[in-house]
Amino acid sequence: MSAATEATPAGTSTNPVGASIRDSLVIARRNLIRMTRIPEMVLFGVIQPVMFVVLFTYVFGGSLQIGNTTDAGVYKDFLMAGIFAQTVTFATAGSAAGIADDMQKGLVDRFRSLPMARGAVLTGRTVADLVQTAITLLVLAIVALIVGWRTGSAEPTNAGQILGGFGLLLLLGYAFTWIGALIGLSVRTPEAATSGGIIWLFPVTFVSNAFVDSSQMTPWLRHIAEWNPFSATVQACRELFGNPGVVQSDAWPMQHPVWASVMWSVLIIVVFRTLAVRKFRSAAS
Repeated sequence: MSAATEATPAGTSTNPVGASIRDSLVIARRNLIRMTRIPEMVLFGVIQPVMFVVLFTYVFGGSLQIGNTTDAGVYKDFLMAGIFAQTVTFATAGSAAGIADDMQKGLVDRFRSLPMARGAVLTGRTVADLVQTAITLLVLAIVALIVGWRTGSAEPTNAGQILGGFGLLLLLGYAFTWIGALIGLSVRTPEAATSGGIIWLFPVTFVSNAFVDSSQMTPWLRHIAEWNPFSATVQACRELFGNPGVVQSDAWPMQHPVWASVMWSVLIIVVFRTLAVRKFRSAAS
């Protein structure tokens, strides 16, 4: 708390952008320290996606057709981009619950009383959540390699493309944490924030190309899946990772998935950051 006060002392003339960044980093540091003191938050965040990898790989592998084959190894490589994307988006629930908890305890009101940038509290929280998501994604990638996932299994790829794929995943995850921030500011309890932060993610992640080939869906559902921002990132990652199952479609997001992924994520950040900061200014515990 004192660090935030020192970051922007009253009456000090500073560059607004620099001050906002500094305040955001102070809040991010506060949340990261909190995470280290509650290691089960990180632990449970890692266990869930690992369970998804194991369950989908060994339960559905060999029973779903990808392209012209039901080979379990092909499905495993097809699956991982979807699991990675699902993992980063499910961090939304944690962001929503964390902000709702701060609201309930009165911390948000105390932050609002400090001479600091109004968006810094939310930006710091989302940056800290992004760090946690990156750690989870790293662990998940290691688990995926252990169970047999490989890049370049369908098309040659390189380190730059692979890093680009993970970058798109983190950008999507960061965008979705802003949705979580808005939800956390709009409900009264952390329990409601957890439910509200996750329930809408199921249709977003499952009505997509993450776990099944969307070309096999009924036409109206396929169109929804192909224009789903989540699907664009999954498609982009499969291309960049050189994995099988890249959907052939006339839909623009499926033809230009990397650009579509970046554009969707940036749009989500701009819209929901604006809404969340506006809500923050008027929210009361």
